[in-house]
Amino acid sequence: MDASFATGIIGLVVLLALIAIRVPIAYTMILVGVVGTSLQSGPKVVLYQLKDLAYSQFSIYDLSVLPMFILMGGLAARCGLSRDLFRAANAWLGRLNGGVAMAAVAACGGFGAVCGSSTATASTMAQVALPELRRYAYSPALATGTIAAGGTLGILIPPSVVLIVYAIIVEANVVTLFAAALIPGLLAVAMFLVTVAIYVRFVPGAGPRGEAVSRQEFISASIGVLPILIIFVIVVGGIYRGLYNPTPAGAIGVFLVALYGFARRRLSMRDTVDALLETARTSGMIFLILLGAALLSIFMSRAGVPQAAAAVLQNSGLPPMAILALIVVIFIVLGMLMDSLSMIILAIPFFWPVVIDLDFGMPVEDLKIWFGIIALIVVELGLITPPVGLNVFIINAQARDIPMRETFKGVMPFFASEIVRVVLLMAIPAISLWLPHLLRG
Repeated sequence: MDASFATGIIGLVVLLALIAIRVPIAYTMILVGVVGTSLQSGPKVVLYQLKDLAYSQFSIYDLSVLPMFILMGGLAARCGLSRDLFRAANAWLGRLNGGVAMAAVAACGGFGAVCGSSTATASTMAQVALPELRRYAYSPALATGTIAAGGTLGILIPPSVVLIVYAIIVEANVVTLFAAALIPGLLAVAMFLVTVAIYVRFVPGAGPRGEAVSRQEFISASIGVLPILIIFVIVVGGIYRGLYNPTPAGAIGVFLVALYGFARRRLSMRDTVDALLETARTSGMIFLILLGAALLSIFMSRAGVPQAAAAVLQNSGLPPMAILALIVVIFIVLGMLMDSLSMIILAIPFFWPVVIDLDFGMPVEDLKIWFGIIALIVVELGLITPPVGLNVFIINAQARDIPMRETFKGVMPFFASEIVRVVLLMAIPAISLWLPHLLRG
């Protein structure tokens, strides 16, 4: 083991240790990357890299889509779209056993289609759905677990901020990835609905029926979600049809959501300013993480750590699918320590070189799509996996009277459902690849 490789291994251990004690991931990667490269090649090399690195990272055109979709989600959260979605879903599903929880899942899926962030989806839907779940005396585990799990739909159903970052890392087409995510996202909604139905079947009383609504209320609630459907069709449908690329689509989405909010008098100038400030903070955080990832990648590549990991896995004698399963398990473990975006930025540069050298019997472009959707779903698992489970903490902050262990208990059936979905997507790549192939013609 040469000195450079040993430095890389020590750097990796320090990185994981700092993450475990909750040092912000951006600062952790910057610290390890700068110190490690300085030890390897001297501080002058680091200064030389920093001269151009930030500009080369942040001037990527595809990154300009991130503030657009983040702002669209921020405005959507403030102008009542979540209430309209939940009202309609409850009108359709509420009269079933566990129906109010099912309505929360469906509303999370719909809100994810205009938001792109799981934490924002979980936080917003908790404010809307949790009071109704309490009113119908749902069990604390099912009520909070449903919203925490439903919030994960925000990063899979297009548009998705995390999916955009993945596309930039592996140099994939964002539009193709959005198309690939649609069917797995709808499958997730369906499986979550089935999970709720099974839960209330085996735990009687956990999810009572809601009230049947009048015909007039049913029609009114259904009409209320038409603006959301129109926005989704214009933004995502326009991307799929090739009318515009994701950045103009994001700008159109911001305009339509703001127009809806002001027209319905649900959005004030103060709300708009708050959404802009939130967008600036979130975008700055993402860009800083990307800079840290670039510095870390330089250090690790010089040390040969990714190459060594790839060689070990390739020479292990394991079949490609077994290696992919091992990577999935590592992702789940990492999800216990960090948030979804950080995990994608940190882990994909390590694992993508391994995956691309394995023979899965498909072209590289299809492999990028298939692996990306699998990685994204496993990232979702991290949002509800103890001990971190970021969505669980978000729900707990809004339901402080419910012990966190009850919420983790409530998300476990959904966790099992996600594992089943991962297995399905690994076994049947066509679930992810069919729609992109169809759109290519």
